[in-house]
Amino acid sequence: MDSSNGGGEAPQVLSAEAAAILSEGISLVLSRWTALQMAVENQWGGRESRSKADLLVASIQSWFIQTKPPLYIDDLEGLIYDDMLHSFNTEIEDGSVEEVAEQLMIMHEECLKGQYESIQKLKQLAPPQRNAVSQSKQVANDEDDESSDEEGPEDSMAVEEARQEGMDVDQSKTVAKPLPDPEGWTVVANKRNKGRRSN
Repeated sequence: MDSSNGGGEAPQVLSAEAAAILSEGISLVLSRWTALQMAVENQWGGRESRSKADLLVASIQSWFIQTKPPLYIDDLEGLIYDDMLHSFNTEIEDGSVEEVAEQLMIMHEECLKGQYESIQKLKQLAPPQRNAVSQSKQVANDEDDESSDEEGPEDSMAVEEARQEGMDVDQSKTVAKPLPDPEGWTVVANKRNKGRRSN
């Protein structure tokens, strides 16, 4: 540590090199943030969603460089929350804003000390997934498939058991379960008069 800065503490101002590396780190973190990438891919901010995401990167970089120390994580979280709400009409409630802000604060502290290992690790990781939306849809579809699989066999088993026990099962009353369309939606018939006879 340099003893000229008073007791070996890290300098409170980023050097030009550190600021450039921090800017790259901010871009890397935000490019891997699923909530922001979904907002961009779905154009929740309109046609300019990509440029609004770039402005968020610039706003965060500016916040780190222009805000006088000490920097508070709550202020950074507020900046990110506000930007997501105003630029993308999106309220993030999954805790990811806090995670992103914490990661950015750690990177900033490391850059103040001239340590760039976490940013180097981000660079070495696989490039960010541009299909955050399709990954999220895949998870949702997998969960839907599991729940529909649980329901389907029970219905067919009840009819099969009734046949095995010799009960009369009126084939006209057993309605085949509708199959989901390609998007995973299933049309359900009205059950208001099911099982009742009109006289």
